[in-house]
Amino acid sequence: MSQDAVAMFDMKVNHVGINADSGEQAAAWAADFLRLMGIPTKDGDQSVWAGDLVEIMKGTGRGTVGHIAFKVNDCDRAVEYFKSLGMTPVEETRKVVDGKTVFIYFKEEIAGFAIHLNQA
Repeated sequence: MSQDAVAMFDMKVNHVGINADSGEQAAAWAADFLRLMGIPTKDGDQSVWAGDLVEIMKGTGRGTVGHIAFKVNDCDRAVEYFKSLGMTPVEETRKVVDGKTVFIYFKEEIAGFAIHLNQA
């Protein structure tokens, strides 16, 4: 059952998450993105953002090294599709708005990265 999930769900990379050891390390790495690429930083409760492209977790987040977030046009359909391919949704991460899933992680990692979906 191999189909083109990118086309089927209009899938795009939303952002990449990196696990830092501390808030200080997260801030330093975000400052590197600002210095090297001019991407402004924004400090949050659990992470420091470099624009909308990179989320640097203040302490270990999901995934061995971080996570990759994908935007999809139908999160519920995409979850079912990936389940059919052996992926396991982490139900406690599921966020539902107006009866539709808008956010969810999967248990499996790819190259040390957790995968999560966001509703576009």
